[in-house]
Amino acid sequence: MKLLYKLLLTTVVVSGQAINSLAQNNATTASASAAVITPITVVKNVDMSFGNMAVSPSTPGSVMLSPSGIRSTGGAGGVTLPATTGTVSPASFTVSGQGNYTFAITLPTSCIINDGSGNTMTGDAFTSNPVSTGILNISGTRILNIGATLNLSAGQHPGAYTNVSGLPITVNYN
Repeated sequence: MKLLYKLLLTTVVVSGQAINSLAQNNATTASASAAVITPITVVKNVDMSFGNMAVSPSTPGSVMLSPSGIRSTGGAGGVTLPATTGTVSPASFTVSGQGNYTFAITLPTSCIINDGSGNTMTGDAFTSNPVSTGILNISGTRILNIGATLNLSAGQHPGAYTNVSGLPITVNYN
């Protein structure tokens, strides 16, 4: 009886393996692919320049420069913009990469400009055109213009001010 039981059990196990082997199916092969796109870059064309301004000895103020290059005054009203404007320009960059791709723009939160003698002004409220995201044209380029607000203290020391460390602008594909 034991022999019959062992023989029956062996037959069931072997039959089960045969059924399992028939249930397996070999998959067809798949290929792997990838597309390497043009890296995104940003190159400065023009530095930001707020032009000439005057500030009251007793009242602070600010100058807003739009991405399109339009200046206006704000704050406490202590700043005036003379008829001799000097050089006025938003910062301008060329973004290059894969045509028709979108990209995100990261602007600085603030910057300090100084006259080299310890006198400083703060730039903030950066704005851009395009705003926050852009799309590269079919050729893979797009102009990015950036404006900001420059804050002047009452009696700001006269002089030529600049930001030697630059304005960090970052662009990344979306």
